[in-house]
Amino acid sequence: MTILENLDRHIQNAIDHFWSTRMSQIQKQQASGRNDAGTRGAVTGGKQMSAFEYLAVSIALERGIPKSSIFYSSALELPGYFRPEKKWDLVIVDEGILVAAIEFKSQVGPSFGNNFNNRAEEAIGTANDLWIAYREGAFGLALRPWLGYLFILEDHPKSTCSVRLQEPHFQVFPEFKGASYAKRYELLLIRLIRERYYDSGCLLLSKATTPPTTTEPCNLLLAKLFFTQLAGHLNTYVMSKSI
Repeated sequence: MTILENLDRHIQNAIDHFWSTRMSQIQKQQASGRNDAGTRGAVTGGKQMSAFEYLAVSIALERGIPKSSIFYSSALELPGYFRPEKKWDLVIVDEGILVAAIEFKSQVGPSFGNNFNNRAEEAIGTANDLWIAYREGAFGLALRPWLGYLFILEDHPKSTCSVRLQEPHFQVFPEFKGASYAKRYELLLIRLIRERYYDSGCLLLSKATTPPTTTEPCNLLLAKLFFTQLAGHLNTYVMSKSI
């Protein structure tokens, strides 16, 4: 059975890994006697998203991408236009061609406000910087690379309730009025795709229950669609090499 044929199970395993890794990082830090603000120990501890990375790697290998062309632990820097370089979470560079670059990000409460703005600015700036560098020839005369952004947001009362807006001078767009942080992330990812900053996006709302529960609030941002679109792009790339 191929990865795509069993994609639901692989995605659930990746979500389970996310929460179990996060919990083990917190417990490890507590046992060491070191204090880190709030649950920051889970953030500074490392690879909560590694199972999602390995899922993308497995799909790439099945499509015929050489293992030597897939980078997820080192050599992740790509040139930008406004800055020399930016480190992505997974990069596929085959025979000198940038095939794909993916960001795997997450946010867990209880603080969602400032973190949302930081994540939004990072996602927008990272993609915009790369596309201008692409336009200016940083990646050679190659086919347009595929950019993806996968995000896990904790399904928490503070992430799903209405958020007060500050409008001291001008009105925000009406779709943001009364929107929760979960809705803001949904709008962010949809607009990043529509504006072609990213080719595909994924939004997962998940709770650290036993077992973890997950919902997907938008049909345009499904995990299965995300990984299927990645597979489709890689199929096209591999086919183009034989023409």
